[in-house]
Amino acid sequence: MARKSSRSLWTDKLRGVAASPTGGKAQRSRPAKASLGGRGCRAIILGIDPSLRGTGLAVIDARTEPMRLLASVSVRLGAKLAPFECLGRIADEVERLVREHAVTHAAIEETIYVQNFRTAQAMGASRGAALSVLARLGVKVGEYAPTRIKLAVAGHGAAKKEQVGRMIRSVLHLGHALPLDESDAAATALCHAFTARD
Repeated sequence: MARKSSRSLWTDKLRGVAASPTGGKAQRSRPAKASLGGRGCRAIILGIDPSLRGTGLAVIDARTEPMRLLASVSVRLGAKLAPFECLGRIADEVERLVREHAVTHAAIEETIYVQNFRTAQAMGASRGAALSVLARLGVKVGEYAPTRIKLAVAGHGAAKKEQVGRMIRSVLHLGHALPLDESDAAATALCHAFTARD
């Protein structure tokens, strides 16, 4: 029987399924651990999907098995608010979640290449608002490219948002799908839980 690709093995690992000696799938008795080969972060982690008008935030507890979603929120900000007011609201919500859930680690999506300068500027500003709060509160931060987040959570870097959302729901044992911004934030937190060097 053909050997499974590393992508398939990683996806199975996240789903809590191990390959049996015969090459078939055998259900694990326990969920997958966050730490793989000495990597991973066992902590309360805030994941951030930055956007000026729709930042997604999610807090997971990666110290437990299975890992648990403690909170998630989309910071939806209307066009009537000036950009600097949006940044203040983002910073306030990040600080609230960090304090309320005793967050020690955070993970945020890196700035991606976009053709629209204004979009890149807005994303950079929202990242800065969140990062400044995390630095002030002494939270350790990991920054991840979108493809790395998708690879860690869904098994391949070109996964669609819906695929990522399904994996989030499965790994965190959720009874419902999260809004896309919150799902992306949870994926960022899980990427840190699975791959960071604590």
